[in-house]
Amino acid sequence: MMRATREWQLWSTTARLVVDREDALEDALEIAHRELARIDFVASRFRTDSEVNRIAARQSSGVTVSGLLAVLIRRGLEAAQLTGGLVDPTLGRSMNGIGYDRDIRLVLDDDRPVRAVVSSRPGWQSVQLRGRHLTVPGHLTLDLGATAKAVAADLVANEIARRLGCGVLLSLGGDIATAGAEPADGWHVTVQDIPGEPAGRVHVRAGAAVATSSTLRRRWLRGGEQMHHILDPRTGRPAPPVWRTVSVAASSCFLANSFATAAIVHGVTAPEWLTQRAPARLVDQHGRVITVGGWPAEAAADHDMPMGVRHG
Repeated sequence: MMRATREWQLWSTTARLVVDREDALEDALEIAHRELARIDFVASRFRTDSEVNRIAARQSSGVTVSGLLAVLIRRGLEAAQLTGGLVDPTLGRSMNGIGYDRDIRLVLDDDRPVRAVVSSRPGWQSVQLRGRHLTVPGHLTLDLGATAKAVAADLVANEIARRLGCGVLLSLGGDIATAGAEPADGWHVTVQDIPGEPAGRVHVRAGAAVATSSTLRRRWLRGGEQMHHILDPRTGRPAPPVWRTVSVAASSCFLANSFATAAIVHGVTAPEWLTQRAPARLVDQHGRVITVGGWPAEAAADHDMPMGVRHG
């Protein structure tokens, strides 16, 4: 049976769902829309009615959160631990300080100066999550944007595969998760950020994932300075754009995204750091492509992607 595909706009990016059976597409779309709406309602920083915003005033004294929000927060804290704090789920105030305080479609260039927000007090390490009981110190604001989209890709792809028994590829912008059986001709992914950027094509094995972090998208001017949405927690400002994009392959979209985002913050040391962790493809500010950790060279397009992730 032939595969089927559907695309739609979601969270200021493009969602793309592919299933390996035409007859499964409509049911898969229904699951995807329902589950992604649940995640948005729980975790969106830009919705006043989201759970993460509704609990904000009470979280310093401790609050019980939903099971789904607990999963998303736990993943955010795991990302911080895996990356030495370079992917931090407590940067909400810092994001607001650089002007990213609403959906990116509504963020306008602004001549106001940048307000870098950095605290000498611990960030993610001071968040406590025991089961579903959450405590966040008052000087911190949760922002799960660095990991929630990738976690959503994993959760929804796996739910579709489990419920419908089909092979699934779900792309949420640059976050691509697969689940279920691999189609006969495999999953083939083109890795490219925006038109005109260097492109590569790889064969992703069933159950594996690829995520791309970019300094080219979600950009705006603030006080005459170019801003982007990947912050260095140590400065409260956008990471220096050493890399246009970093793409990482891993056993889950969550891992791939965590490593890709941390690599942007690492800057010039990113290739060495990634080599010990996962296959990766980095595009520098001059458009030069560097591959590490077993990611196939650009001339070797469509090669199988080695998916073993090493923790160094």
